[in-house]
Amino acid sequence: MTLDYKTLKERHRNERNGYHINLSLRVHRALSWLDRAEQSADDEDARLIFLWIAVNAACANEFDVHSQLTQQKVFGQFLERLVGFDKERQLYDLVWTEFTSSIRILLDNKYVFKPFWDFSNGHISNEEWQEKLVKANLAAKAALGGSNASVVLSIIFSRLYTLRNQILHGGASWNSQINRDQIRDGVNILAKLVPIVISLMMDNPNTLWGDPCYPMME
Repeated sequence: MTLDYKTLKERHRNERNGYHINLSLRVHRALSWLDRAEQSADDEDARLIFLWIAVNAACANEFDVHSQLTQQKVFGQFLERLVGFDKERQLYDLVWTEFTSSIRILLDNKYVFKPFWDFSNGHISNEEWQEKLVKANLAAKAALGGSNASVVLSIIFSRLYTLRNQILHGGASWNSQINRDQIRDGVNILAKLVPIVISLMMDNPNTLWGDPCYPMME
């Protein structure tokens, strides 16, 4: 079955009466942003932003939205939970079948590695950020070799989070040719990952997904 907005939205309409309100709200919001992303095929910057909002709509709980470490921890826990629910190994297949080369290219891209920007801003030395990259990539490759999907996905999200911050905080120009590679790879990964995330959440309606940051107003 193709996982896209139309298919998932139809499923949501058919099943939502049996969902807890928090799950139904998360799915509804995430699908709305997935829909917008699918309509933005000619604008990869916009697609990246819309897909990232869809991820936030699906998983964000009440946490300090200004704390990067807290957000990354939340994402990591959320992904680990989804991998545990993934009986059909959709996430595993996504990582090891479809995106092995894209992931390895992303891991070697210094522009999505936060310590590189720490060095560029004068906070650490050139040697320090390069050493951090080597260690981080060794850990990522060990996770890839050990088929540890939750760790690989958490590492991918940490790199995409750096890219997300660069875009949303005005650290790059729209349609800049300098960041096309990482934007393209990020969009390719998220465009396949987000529908699987939403689908897995709907597969597990009895799970407590937590209160959203912004509850629905009547």
